[in-house]
Amino acid sequence: MSKSNKGFNAEEIQKLQGQMKESGRNYVTVETEDNSEEYQNVYFLGQHENKEVIYDAAIYTLRMLHNSQIFELAEQKTEEKFPHYKGMDEEDAKLTDAEEEEIGLFMAEVMDDLEEEESVKVREQLEVDAELDFGIGLDIALNVEEIDAAVIEKFIEEFNTDQLKLDPTLYSFQLDEDDD
Repeated sequence: MSKSNKGFNAEEIQKLQGQMKESGRNYVTVETEDNSEEYQNVYFLGQHENKEVIYDAAIYTLRMLHNSQIFELAEQKTEEKFPHYKGMDEEDAKLTDAEEEEIGLFMAEVMDDLEEEESVKVREQLEVDAELDFGIGLDIALNVEEIDAAVIEKFIEEFNTDQLKLDPTLYSFQLDEDDD
């Protein structure tokens, strides 16, 4: 952790305390287009190496983690079969409409197979990133239907009091038709 990390700065901590008091919650939502019923990015206060710090937490459902891992595996297999395919995030003007359709169908089939075979299993997890420029990062996957205020507040309370117990059970999910 560098000395310039403003997540340890007393003024930033005091500012966040004011925002939390105003909202009546033990956290403040970070406004991002990624926030949804299954994912929330929040700031909250806690201790790190006996110092008060702002935690930057990405909290999401196990279902979202599972779907993400299924998609990543399917994309890898698609890139192996179609070397000219550069992934969904890459704009590849070289693909024809027919190639895009073939790649899309192949990827959907791979995702269906991975799901049917329950090839991907996930468990609750918490990863800490102390190398952020602002505060300490937390990456949290929880086995809940949605990430709402009650889930966030419970997580923060358990995390800050060392009462957090993650479920070690491996889970597999069925992709929703809406996820295609």
